[in-house]
Amino acid sequence: MLVYHYTAVGDSLTFGFGAMPGSGFVPLYRRMAEEKLRQFVAHENLGVNGLTSDELYDRVVQSPAYRYHLQQAQIITISIGGNDLIRAVKSTGGRPSREVLDAALYRCQNHVANIVGHIRKIKSPVSKPYYIRAIGLYNPYPVWTEATEYVVRFNRHLLGLSDGYFRIADVYSQFSGREKELLSVDGIHPNSRGYRVIAEQLNRLGYKPLG
Repeated sequence: MLVYHYTAVGDSLTFGFGAMPGSGFVPLYRRMAEEKLRQFVAHENLGVNGLTSDELYDRVVQSPAYRYHLQQAQIITISIGGNDLIRAVKSTGGRPSREVLDAALYRCQNHVANIVGHIRKIKSPVSKPYYIRAIGLYNPYPVWTEATEYVVRFNRHLLGLSDGYFRIADVYSQFSGREKELLSVDGIHPNSRGYRVIAEQLNRLGYKPLG
C-alpha cells in the first residue's frame, strides 16, 4: 500500500495551541489530504510553541530528527513568523515601533528564505515528488497599522519565494475583520474554527505533484 508522509514544522500554529486534540490545522489537513489523494497519510508534527524563524532554521539545519522527517516527507507545511512579530512588539513595551518591526521583519524574511532553501537542499537527493506549503500570517494586532504593514510585507515576501512546489496559504484575507470569530480568548492563537480555516486554505492549493 502506498503511504504518503506529511511533516509539519513551525510554531504554536503547527503545534495546534489552543485547539482541542485533533482540531489543529495539522490533523485536519492530514485528513483532507487522505481524502483527496485516496491514500493513507502518515504524519509527524514537529511544531513548537513560541518558535521563531531563527530557531526553526537552526532545527532544520542541525536537528537529525527534523532532517530525517523532512527527507521522508512528500507533504511539508511550515508555519513561522508570528512569534518574530510578537517578540518585536513585546520588546517595545507592547506598542509597535516601526523601526523595531522593520529590523525584525528583515531578519525573519532572511531566515524564512534560508529555511525553504535548506529544505530544498535536504530534498534534492530524494527522487520522490513532494511539495511545501507555508501558512501566511494573519494579524494578531489589527488595530495597529505598523503590525498590519509587517504582516502584509511578510506575506508578500513568502509569495515571492513560491513556485510550483512551494505555495502559500492565504490566511490574512480570511482572518481580517473576523478576528473575534476565528481567534481564541488570548487574541493571538486561532480557535478550532480558525484552525479549520487554515486547513481549508491549504486544501485549496491542491496536491500537485502528488495527485
